[in-house]
Amino acid sequence: MSLLIRNDVDLQAYNTFGFHSIARQYCELRERADIEALIARQARNGEALLVIGGGSNLLLAPRVPGLVARVALTGIELEELGDHRVGVTVAAGENWHETVCWLLEQGIHGLENLALIPGSVGAAPVQNIGAYGVEAGQFIDAVEVYDWQAGRYEWLSRAQCGFAYRDSVFKRLSGRYLILAVRFRLSRHIEPVVTYRPLREALEGKVVDHRAVFEAVCRIRRSKLPDPSRLGNAGSFFKNPVISVDHYKHLQSRYPDIVAFPDPAGYKLASGWLIDHLGWKGRRIGPVGVHEEQALVLVNHGGADRAAVEALAQAIRSDVDRAFGVMLEIEPVFYPR
Repeated sequence: MSLLIRNDVDLQAYNTFGFHSIARQYCELRERADIEALIARQARNGEALLVIGGGSNLLLAPRVPGLVARVALTGIELEELGDHRVGVTVAAGENWHETVCWLLEQGIHGLENLALIPGSVGAAPVQNIGAYGVEAGQFIDAVEVYDWQAGRYEWLSRAQCGFAYRDSVFKRLSGRYLILAVRFRLSRHIEPVVTYRPLREALEGKVVDHRAVFEAVCRIRRSKLPDPSRLGNAGSFFKNPVISVDHYKHLQSRYPDIVAFPDPAGYKLASGWLIDHLGWKGRRIGPVGVHEEQALVLVNHGGADRAAVEALAQAIRSDVDRAFGVMLEIEPVFYPR
């Protein structure tokens, strides 16, 4: 079987920033046979390859060389493991939020705090997506991949995935693994996680069950974060930096209301607070700007390209570095560099 390759395809619909970005060649991976065809093609041609899902963590250049392959594999399988535990294997092309909703309807719990995060299931392990006190890696049992370097399919265990804050082996070894499916270990009986203060406050006085957590998370996200289908963005643009105890004490003496959380390496600063404190929230420079409700989110007001977003990001990083001695790390991936 050969892949259906299209030339000069606009990827605007496949990146949440909504950039017009032309892929020299484009294909979709809808079946396992398409994966085999892609592997054979790469063995012959060895061309540049970008694999995308929902495009929720990408900053694309106006033109993308080589081949862009969108993973569109679908399907969900359940396995009752006993003692209320459930194994859930989800194909990489499934929509993340729709999967969270489906699991909730099946009475399978654990991922409610991650509702409304844009993107595909296959992208979740790469970034180890997290929100409201939960990270995807906590519930991932294994990830099915094709290892381009070893030339074989395999299941990587949670330990092999190397999950860390907004990080994983898939991110550190970008391009080595093609993610095909994710296996979660969830439960029909698990306590809701309400450790995140705004979530706990939103649920005060209510019966706290998984449905309530899901609905509260959706309300909070919708009140603070823009819908990418209406206002282009890639979610949180910067990581929360971790600094030493001494650095934190110095900053706290200058900024008593600075927001930070204890971390094994010292303290984790809230990047949103740093950016907001410097007056960036709601500011707009041409077609790009900082969201008026969440300083961590950079937005495309229409007609922006990657260069405009990158210039805004660098201006913010320079300001934060000058004021706080911290260089913010950008979360989205630039392709190509």
